[in-house]
Amino acid sequence: MSHDFPALSRRQLLQAAGLAALPLASLPTLAAEPEKLRIGYQKSSTLTIFLKSRNTLEQALAAQNVQVSWHEFSSGLPLLEALNIGAIDLSADVADAVPPFALAAGAKLTYYAIETPSPTAQAIVVKKDSPLTSVAQLKGEKVAFAKGAGAHFLLLEALSQAGLTFKDIAPAYLSPADGRAAFENGSVAAWVVWDPFLAAVQRQSGAKVLVDGTRLSSYRRFYLAATPFAQRRPDVLTAVYRELQRAGDWIKQNPKPAAEWQGPLIGLDAATVEAANQRRSYKVQPVDAESLAEQQRIADAFTLAQVLPRKVSIAESPVWQPA
Repeated sequence: MSHDFPALSRRQLLQAAGLAALPLASLPTLAAEPEKLRIGYQKSSTLTIFLKSRNTLEQALAAQNVQVSWHEFSSGLPLLEALNIGAIDLSADVADAVPPFALAAGAKLTYYAIETPSPTAQAIVVKKDSPLTSVAQLKGEKVAFAKGAGAHFLLLEALSQAGLTFKDIAPAYLSPADGRAAFENGSVAAWVVWDPFLAAVQRQSGAKVLVDGTRLSSYRRFYLAATPFAQRRPDVLTAVYRELQRAGDWIKQNPKPAAEWQGPLIGLDAATVEAANQRRSYKVQPVDAESLAEQQRIADAFTLAQVLPRKVSIAESPVWQPA
Protein backbone atom coordinates (compact mmCIF):
# COMPACT_ATOMS: atom_id res chain seq x y z
CA MET A 1 0.00 0.00 0.00
CA SER A 2 1.28 3.47 -0.84
CA HIS A 3 0.47 6.78 0.79
CA ASP A 4 0.44 10.13 -1.00
CA PHE A 5 1.39 12.89 1.45
CA PRO A 6 0.45 16.45 0.53
CA ALA A 7 3.39 18.78 -0.03
CA LEU A 8 3.71 21.24 2.86
CA SER A 9 4.35 24.87 2.22
CA ARG A 10 7.23 26.67 3.96
CA ARG A 11 4.74 28.48 6.19
CA GLN A 12 3.14 25.18 7.21
CA LEU A 13 6.56 23.79 8.06
CA LEU A 14 7.31 26.87 10.15
CA GLN A 15 3.94 26.54 11.91
CA ALA A 16 4.77 22.95 12.78
CA ALA A 17 8.01 24.13 14.30
CA GLY A 18 6.29 26.96 16.18
CA LEU A 19 8.17 29.61 14.21
CA ALA A 20 5.41 30.97 11.98
CA ALA A 21 4.98 34.10 14.05
CA LEU A 22 8.63 35.12 13.68
CA PRO A 23 9.63 37.44 10.83
CA LEU A 24 11.94 35.70 8.38
CA ALA A 25 14.87 38.01 9.22
CA SER A 26 14.83 36.82 12.83
CA LEU A 27 14.90 33.11 12.08
CA PRO A 28 17.96 31.38 13.53
CA THR A 29 20.77 30.51 11.12
CA LEU A 30 23.39 27.81 11.55
CA ALA A 31 26.86 29.30 12.07
CA ALA A 32 29.57 27.94 9.81
CA GLU A 33 31.76 25.35 11.50
CA PRO A 34 35.11 26.95 12.46
CA GLU A 35 38.07 25.84 10.37
CA LYS A 36 40.98 24.28 12.25
CA LEU A 37 44.46 25.68 11.76
CA ARG A 38 46.91 23.02 12.95
CA ILE A 39 50.36 24.42 13.74
CA GLY A 40 53.42 22.30 14.44
CA TYR A 41 56.34 23.64 16.47
CA GLN A 42 59.40 22.54 18.43
CA LYS A 43 61.16 23.76 21.55
CA SER A 44 63.34 26.11 19.51
CA SER A 45 60.27 27.74 17.88
CA THR A 46 60.40 30.76 20.15
CA LEU A 47 58.13 33.08 18.19
CA THR A 48 55.45 30.46 17.71
CA ILE A 49 55.58 29.51 21.39
CA PHE A 50 55.17 33.19 22.21
CA LEU A 51 52.01 33.40 20.08
CA LYS A 52 50.70 30.16 21.59
CA SER A 53 51.24 31.29 25.17
CA ARG A 54 49.39 34.57 24.63
CA ASN A 55 46.48 33.30 22.49
CA THR A 56 47.59 35.87 19.95
CA LEU A 57 46.65 33.89 16.86
CA GLU A 58 43.35 32.79 18.34
CA GLN A 59 42.40 36.44 18.73
CA ALA A 60 43.78 37.48 15.33
CA LEU A 61 41.94 34.70 13.48
CA ALA A 62 38.64 34.73 15.35
CA ALA A 63 37.08 37.11 12.82
CA GLN A 64 38.01 34.65 10.06
CA ASN A 65 36.26 31.81 11.92
CA VAL A 66 39.52 29.91 12.37
CA GLN A 67 40.43 27.93 15.47
CA VAL A 68 44.06 27.07 16.25
CA SER A 69 45.42 23.77 17.53
CA TRP A 70 49.05 23.27 18.56
CA HIS A 71 51.28 20.23 18.06
CA GLU A 72 54.82 19.86 19.46
CA PHE A 73 57.60 17.90 17.73
CA SER A 74 61.09 16.90 18.85
CA SER A 75 62.87 18.42 15.84
CA GLY A 76 62.34 19.87 12.37
CA LEU A 77 62.31 16.75 10.20
CA PRO A 78 59.38 14.97 11.91
CA LEU A 79 57.61 18.33 11.94
CA LEU A 80 57.80 18.65 8.16
CA GLU A 81 56.95 14.98 7.72
CA ALA A 82 53.70 15.70 9.57
CA LEU A 83 53.14 18.70 7.30
CA ASN A 84 53.69 16.49 4.26
CA ILE A 85 51.12 13.86 5.24
CA GLY A 86 48.47 16.43 6.12
CA ALA A 87 48.62 16.03 9.91
CA ILE A 88 49.26 19.77 10.31
CA ASP A 89 48.75 22.85 8.11
CA LEU A 90 51.57 25.20 9.12
CA SER A 91 55.08 24.64 10.36
CA ALA A 92 56.76 26.95 12.80
CA ASP A 93 60.39 27.70 12.02
CA VAL A 94 62.71 24.87 11.08
CA ALA A 95 66.42 25.07 10.37
CA ASP A 96 67.56 25.72 6.83
CA ALA A 97 68.68 22.12 6.29
CA VAL A 98 65.28 20.60 7.00
CA PRO A 99 63.17 21.57 3.93
CA PRO A 100 65.44 19.81 1.40
CA PHE A 101 64.90 16.51 3.24
CA ALA A 102 61.14 16.92 3.14
CA LEU A 103 61.19 17.95 -0.52
CA ALA A 104 63.34 14.94 -1.41
CA ALA A 105 60.58 12.80 0.06
CA GLY A 106 58.06 14.42 -2.27
CA ALA A 107 56.49 16.87 0.14
CA LYS A 108 54.30 19.63 -1.31
CA LEU A 109 55.44 22.60 0.74
CA THR A 110 55.16 26.37 0.40
CA TYR A 111 57.78 28.69 1.90
CA TYR A 112 56.07 31.60 3.65
CA ALA A 113 58.64 33.35 5.87
CA ILE A 114 62.20 33.29 7.13
CA GLU A 115 64.11 34.42 10.17
CA THR A 116 67.29 36.17 9.06
CA PRO A 117 70.67 34.48 9.71
CA SER A 118 71.76 33.42 13.21
CA PRO A 119 75.05 31.58 12.53
CA THR A 120 76.25 31.40 16.15
CA ALA A 121 73.00 29.80 17.35
CA GLN A 122 74.27 26.31 16.47
CA ALA A 123 77.65 24.70 17.09
CA ILE A 124 79.73 21.55 17.40
CA VAL A 125 80.54 21.06 21.10
CA VAL A 126 82.72 18.74 23.15
CA LYS A 127 82.84 18.15 26.89
CA LYS A 128 84.82 20.64 28.95
CA ASP A 129 87.55 18.06 29.68
CA SER A 130 87.72 16.70 26.13
CA PRO A 131 91.18 16.53 24.53
CA LEU A 132 89.63 17.50 21.17
CA THR A 133 90.40 21.04 20.12
CA SER A 134 89.60 21.06 16.40
CA VAL A 135 87.13 19.62 13.92
CA ALA A 136 89.98 17.76 12.20
CA GLN A 137 90.36 15.67 15.35
CA LEU A 138 86.84 14.29 14.92
CA LYS A 139 88.19 11.78 12.39
CA GLY A 140 87.15 8.31 13.50
CA GLU A 141 85.03 9.70 16.33
CA LYS A 142 81.33 9.27 17.04
CA VAL A 143 79.35 12.49 16.60
CA ALA A 144 75.73 13.01 17.67
CA PHE A 145 73.23 15.19 15.80
CA ALA A 146 69.64 15.17 14.59
CA LYS A 147 69.35 13.90 11.04
CA GLY A 148 68.12 16.56 8.65
CA ALA A 149 68.51 19.37 11.17
CA GLY A 150 70.57 22.50 10.63
CA ALA A 151 73.19 20.78 12.74
CA HIS A 152 73.53 18.13 10.04
CA PHE A 153 74.51 20.69 7.41
CA LEU A 154 76.82 22.53 9.81
CA LEU A 155 78.65 19.25 10.43
CA LEU A 156 79.04 18.59 6.69
CA GLU A 157 80.46 22.07 6.11
CA ALA A 158 82.78 21.94 9.12
CA LEU A 159 84.15 18.55 8.09
CA SER A 160 84.74 19.77 4.55
CA GLN A 161 86.60 22.84 5.76
CA ALA A 162 88.77 20.58 7.92
CA GLY A 163 89.61 18.33 4.96
CA LEU A 164 87.32 15.50 6.08
CA THR A 165 84.21 13.88 4.64
CA PHE A 166 81.09 12.54 6.29
CA LYS A 167 82.57 9.03 5.99
CA ASP A 168 85.43 10.05 8.26
CA ILE A 169 83.17 10.18 11.33
CA ALA A 170 80.71 7.74 12.91
CA PRO A 171 77.31 9.50 12.85
CA ALA A 172 74.86 9.01 15.71
CA TYR A 173 71.43 10.25 14.60
CA LEU A 174 69.83 11.37 17.86
CA SER A 175 67.06 13.74 18.94
CA PRO A 176 68.17 16.68 21.10
CA ALA A 177 67.16 14.90 24.32
CA ASP A 178 68.95 11.68 23.39
CA GLY A 179 71.91 13.63 22.05
CA ARG A 180 72.31 15.42 25.36
CA ALA A 181 72.23 12.11 27.24
CA ALA A 182 74.81 10.54 24.94
CA PHE A 183 77.00 13.62 25.22
CA GLU A 184 76.83 13.68 29.01
CA ASN A 185 77.60 9.96 29.46
CA GLY A 186 80.53 10.10 27.06
CA SER A 187 79.18 7.69 24.45
CA VAL A 188 79.83 10.31 21.74
CA ALA A 189 82.88 12.51 21.31
CA ALA A 190 80.98 15.55 20.09
CA TRP A 191 77.46 16.87 19.71
CA VAL A 192 76.16 19.22 17.02
CA VAL A 193 73.21 21.18 18.38
CA TRP A 194 71.29 24.43 18.26
CA ASP A 195 69.83 26.89 20.76
CA PRO A 196 68.32 26.71 23.31
CA PHE A 197 69.91 23.24 23.77
CA LEU A 198 73.31 24.73 22.93
CA ALA A 199 73.07 27.42 25.60
CA ALA A 200 71.83 24.86 28.11
CA VAL A 201 74.75 22.45 27.65
CA GLN A 202 77.24 25.32 27.70
CA ARG A 203 75.92 26.83 30.91
CA GLN A 204 75.00 23.60 32.73
CA SER A 205 77.89 21.35 31.67
CA GLY A 206 80.60 23.75 30.55
CA ALA A 207 80.62 22.34 27.01
CA LYS A 208 83.30 23.81 24.71
CA VAL A 209 82.55 25.01 21.19
CA LEU A 210 84.80 23.55 18.50
CA VAL A 211 83.14 25.63 15.80
CA ASP A 212 79.86 27.46 15.27
CA GLY A 213 78.14 28.41 12.04
CA THR A 214 80.21 31.53 11.39
CA ARG A 215 81.38 31.45 7.74
CA LEU A 216 79.96 27.91 7.46
CA SER A 217 76.19 28.04 7.75
CA SER A 218 74.09 31.18 8.02
CA TYR A 219 71.36 29.22 9.84
CA ARG A 220 68.23 30.88 8.58
CA ARG A 221 65.00 29.54 10.04
CA PHE A 222 62.24 28.80 7.52
CA TYR A 223 58.48 28.78 8.01
CA LEU A 224 56.49 26.48 5.72
CA ALA A 225 52.89 25.61 4.94
CA ALA A 226 51.21 22.68 3.28
CA THR A 227 50.78 23.91 -0.30
CA PRO A 228 47.04 23.12 -0.54
CA PHE A 229 46.43 25.14 2.62
CA ALA A 230 48.59 28.06 1.44
CA GLN A 231 46.68 28.21 -1.83
CA ARG A 232 43.32 28.09 -0.11
CA ARG A 233 43.94 30.42 2.87
CA PRO A 234 46.46 33.16 2.00
CA ASP A 235 44.52 35.39 4.38
CA VAL A 236 45.52 33.13 7.28
CA LEU A 237 49.17 33.21 6.21
CA THR A 238 49.00 37.00 6.19
CA ALA A 239 47.71 37.08 9.77
CA VAL A 240 50.30 34.57 11.01
CA TYR A 241 53.15 36.38 9.25
CA ARG A 242 52.25 39.72 10.80
CA GLU A 243 51.98 38.26 14.31
CA LEU A 244 55.34 36.49 13.94
CA GLN A 245 56.96 39.81 13.04
CA ARG A 246 55.46 41.49 16.09
CA ALA A 247 56.57 38.65 18.36
CA GLY A 248 60.14 38.82 17.04
CA ASP A 249 60.32 42.56 17.57
CA TRP A 250 59.05 42.26 21.15
CA ILE A 251 61.48 39.51 22.14
CA LYS A 252 64.53 41.39 20.81
CA GLN A 253 63.40 44.66 22.42
CA ASN A 254 62.63 43.03 25.80
CA PRO A 255 65.34 40.39 26.37
CA LYS A 256 64.93 39.93 30.11
CA PRO A 257 61.10 39.84 30.26
CA ALA A 258 61.16 37.57 27.21
CA ALA A 259 63.53 35.13 28.91
CA GLU A 260 61.52 35.19 32.13
CA TRP A 261 58.37 34.40 30.15
CA GLN A 262 59.96 31.70 28.00
CA GLY A 263 62.07 29.85 30.57
CA PRO A 264 59.27 28.05 32.45
CA LEU A 265 57.56 27.10 29.19
CA ILE A 266 60.57 25.19 27.89
CA GLY A 267 62.04 24.05 31.20
CA LEU A 268 65.13 26.27 31.27
CA ASP A 269 66.26 29.07 33.57
CA ALA A 270 65.86 32.63 32.35
CA ALA A 271 69.60 33.30 32.11
CA THR A 272 70.08 30.34 29.76
CA VAL A 273 67.15 31.42 27.61
CA GLU A 274 68.44 34.98 27.42
CA ALA A 275 71.87 33.72 26.33
CA ALA A 276 70.23 31.64 23.60
CA ASN A 277 67.99 34.47 22.45
CA GLN A 278 70.95 36.82 22.05
CA ARG A 279 72.25 34.55 19.27
CA ARG A 280 68.97 34.35 17.37
CA SER A 281 67.94 37.18 15.05
CA TYR A 282 64.16 36.64 15.40
CA LYS A 283 63.77 39.03 12.46
CA VAL A 284 60.93 37.69 10.31
CA GLN A 285 61.07 38.62 6.64
CA PRO A 286 59.65 37.44 3.32
CA VAL A 287 61.47 34.56 1.65
CA ASP A 288 63.99 36.09 -0.79
CA ALA A 289 66.19 34.90 -3.64
CA GLU A 290 69.30 34.75 -1.45
CA SER A 291 67.70 32.44 1.10
CA LEU A 292 66.36 30.16 -1.63
CA ALA A 293 69.79 30.03 -3.30
CA GLU A 294 71.25 28.85 -0.01
CA GLN A 295 68.49 26.25 0.24
CA GLN A 296 69.65 24.88 -3.10
CA ARG A 297 73.27 24.90 -1.94
CA ILE A 298 72.29 22.92 1.15
CA ALA A 299 70.27 20.44 -0.91
CA ASP A 300 73.17 19.96 -3.31
CA ALA A 301 75.59 19.37 -0.43
CA PHE A 302 73.34 16.65 0.98
CA THR A 303 72.97 15.09 -2.46
CA LEU A 304 76.74 15.06 -2.96
CA ALA A 305 77.17 13.43 0.44
CA GLN A 306 74.61 10.80 -0.62
CA VAL A 307 72.38 11.76 2.29
CA LEU A 308 69.38 12.69 0.11
CA PRO A 309 67.79 9.97 -2.04
CA ARG A 310 67.45 12.25 -5.06
CA LYS A 311 68.35 15.70 -6.34
CA VAL A 312 66.06 18.47 -5.14
CA SER A 313 65.07 21.57 -7.10
CA ILE A 314 64.12 24.28 -4.63
CA ALA A 315 62.75 26.44 -7.46
CA GLU A 316 59.87 23.98 -7.89
CA SER A 317 58.43 24.84 -4.48
CA PRO A 318 55.94 27.73 -4.24
CA VAL A 319 56.81 30.84 -2.26
CA TRP A 320 54.11 32.94 -0.60
CA GLN A 321 54.76 36.66 -0.34
CA PRO A 322 52.95 39.10 1.96
CA ALA A 323 50.78 41.65 0.18
